[in-house]
Amino acid sequence: MSTGDFLNLHPSELKFQFELKKQSTCSFQLTNKTDQYIAFKVKTTNPKKYCVRPNTGVVLPSSVCNVTVTMQAQKEAPLDMQCKDKFLLQAVVAPNGATTKDITADMFNKEENKVVEEFKLRVVYIPANPPSPVPEESEEGSSPRAEHGSQSSAGPDFATRSGESREKLSKESLSLISKLTDEKMAALKLNQKLQQELELLRKEAVKTRGGYSMLFLMLIGLISFVIGYLIK
Repeated sequence: MSTGDFLNLHPSELKFQFELKKQSTCSFQLTNKTDQYIAFKVKTTNPKKYCVRPNTGVVLPSSVCNVTVTMQAQKEAPLDMQCKDKFLLQAVVAPNGATTKDITADMFNKEENKVVEEFKLRVVYIPANPPSPVPEESEEGSSPRAEHGSQSSAGPDFATRSGESREKLSKESLSLISKLTDEKMAALKLNQKLQQELELLRKEAVKTRGGYSMLFLMLIGLISFVIGYLIK
C-alpha cells in the first residue's frame, strides 16, 4: 500500500497474468482519507497497450473508488517476463460537489501553493502457467529417474549377454546330443554283431555236443552283461 496526504493506494503495483494473445485485467483501490472531494487522473507510459477505467474521477470524502486496468492481448512475451511500463496517478483537492465532468487537465498542473499528490505504479507480469517446482535430490540417494535411466542403459547390454549365453548353451547341448546319439548307434551295432556271434556259437555248440557247456554259459553271461552296459 502507498499512503499520501489525500489518498491511500492499494496495491502499489499492477500484477497481470500474462498469456500470449489473451487480455489480462487487474485493479487497484483508492481510499479518500479526507473530508474533501479528491480528483484523480491516471496516466501510463504505454497508453496503446492499456485501457484504464476510469482514468479520471472524483473520490468522495471517506469513500473508496476502484480502478480497473486492462492489458491488451500481446503477440510476444518480453525478455525474462520483465516489463518497463509504468503508471502515474495524480490527485488534487476538488471543489465540493465536483463530478468527473468538472475535471480538467489544468487541475493537475503543478503551481505554487497547490498540492498535487502523485503515486507511481510499476507493472509486473505473472506467467499464467508457472512451471511446477522440481524437488531437490539428496546427495546420498540418487533419484528414481536416474536409477531407471541406469537400468535402461544397462538393459540392451544385459540382453545381448543373455542372448550370447543362450546361443552358447544351445550349441553345447546340440553337440552333446549328437555325441550321445553316435554312441548309442555304435552300441546298437555292437549289440547286433554280438547277437550274431552268439547265435553262431550256440549253433556250433549244439552240433558238437548236443548241449551247452559251462564255458559256453559263462560266455553267454559275459556277453549279456557287456550288451546291457553298452545299452545303458
